[in-house]
Amino acid sequence: MFVGFLKVVDRCAVCGADFTRLNTGDGAAVFIMQISGGISVFLALGLQIAFGPPLWVLMIVAVPLVLALSLGLMRPGKGVMIALQMKDHEGGAAPHV
Repeated sequence: MFVGFLKVVDRCAVCGADFTRLNTGDGAAVFIMQISGGISVFLALGLQIAFGPPLWVLMIVAVPLVLALSLGLMRPGKGVMIALQMKDHEGGAAPHV
């Protein structure tokens, strides 16, 4: 489905579906930022309440966690957004304006 990290191929190699009409925009990025940010913030808050570490310790934990979650979830998130668009189109729903 992907030719690069987030670049979508023009056509499916298996079924020949046309992906050029699909545009997920920033939809996946918004959801992924909320998910990874929420998890990281609550983890940092829990660490702060439980142990009271200095700020640099929280940064050492939170920054790699945000990066790993964001990069790890971006492709699956974009894939889900593409699948939802394809389902809308194939289900006979009116095109979004």
